[in-house]
Amino acid sequence: MSKKLLLKDAHIEGIRYFETYRKQGGYTAAEKALKMTPDEILEEVKVSGLRGRGGAGFPTGMKWSFLAKPEGVPRHLVVNADESEPGTFKDRYLMEFLPHLLIEGMLISSYCLGSNVSYIYIRGEYSWIPDILEEAIEEAKAAGFLGKNILGTGFDCEIYVQRGGGAYICGEETALLESLEGKRGNPRLKPPFPAVKGLWERPTVVNNVESIAAIVPIIDITGAEYAKIGVGRSTGTKLISACGNINKPGVYEIDMTITVEEFIYSDEYCGGIKDGKRLKACIPGGSSVPIVPANLLLRTVNGEPRYMNYESLADGGFATGTMMGSGGFIVLDEDQCIVDHTMTLARFYNHESCGQCTPCREGTGWMYKILKKIEKGEGKMEDIDLLWDIQRKIEGNTICPLGDAAAWPVAAAIRHFRDEFEWHVKNPELSQTQNYGLAHYADPIPAVEKNA
Repeated sequence: MSKKLLLKDAHIEGIRYFETYRKQGGYTAAEKALKMTPDEILEEVKVSGLRGRGGAGFPTGMKWSFLAKPEGVPRHLVVNADESEPGTFKDRYLMEFLPHLLIEGMLISSYCLGSNVSYIYIRGEYSWIPDILEEAIEEAKAAGFLGKNILGTGFDCEIYVQRGGGAYICGEETALLESLEGKRGNPRLKPPFPAVKGLWERPTVVNNVESIAAIVPIIDITGAEYAKIGVGRSTGTKLISACGNINKPGVYEIDMTITVEEFIYSDEYCGGIKDGKRLKACIPGGSSVPIVPANLLLRTVNGEPRYMNYESLADGGFATGTMMGSGGFIVLDEDQCIVDHTMTLARFYNHESCGQCTPCREGTGWMYKILKKIEKGEGKMEDIDLLWDIQRKIEGNTICPLGDAAAWPVAAAIRHFRDEFEWHVKNPELSQTQNYGLAHYADPIPAVEKNA
């Protein structure tokens, strides 16, 4: 059994309420933190090796250390709860069933960062969760853990919940800040970075829900003990949203020392492929990370087992590897059509592009149109090369990473499944009634071209 830090009490009835959460040791980490100095807390976070759990994986302690502290200027903590990445639903689980874990993490983080007013920016589609969070905030306030002079320390902290309008682009931190200020959610040019000029041009830290929740066990067991869990730079535990053609979809907490094969096939986690079918491909970190075929998912190109951590999943770069991302683990079985899945993702990114950058605004639309054409059996061979050319001209040429997020799935699909795209072109009528199938995607890879 893997060690649980965030979900250890998730099974307890009534854990979403303050009284039950408190009985299970809730807010003891906050009491401990409020007796420490902000610098001591920051050092614990740095020692823990915690990396941002929203997708980028940037060291949290380092990010906090960048926060500017000009004299007399308020600072803010903003929790990014705009969980809009297809295939990702772990933050929703935390907020719905363990809201006080997030509130306690926010209290500790706010104290460390000197934020007297902090915010939770939550995606518009999570319409029922703001009520849960606001109830938890009121309970914490009534118990003296929020508001004025918390536990007699002289530290004041208020937390507010802001509902988003349902735009994926607001998951990008500067677009989120624009929306929080009441503007259209368009990403900002950087620099200046939010740590210098963020919310209302004040120094701001923006962190994901899981990242802030992880601060509680870090303070509770110490950063050094947290760092002992996991492997290498993949310290602590990670929440994984598992879905697709598996027997046991859900949210799992792993310590990042298990193999991908164990995660998919063991009864403790996904329980294997549904209906006894074979694994074809997987998107391990949410829709924006590269899809990989079964033969590159379970083992690296060197034949070593691939593990559920940042370094192992990225082994081989985009040529043969992928990314941990947000932990949205989407499994595809032998009956799934890669062309159809890629088209669906392209449609999503085209719809969610804010339109500010020409490569993204125009490129995502063209990728969707071409993929739709191929999927309908109306494609030509040159369309595949055109798709490749378009995604290359989007990647790295936009203000925010949405352009990259749209380009990477298309690039990976063509890189690893080009024969399936060609089959759709060569068999236009047949492709409308059956799928290409598993083909060679589960066969061992003898060698990979260096310029793949």
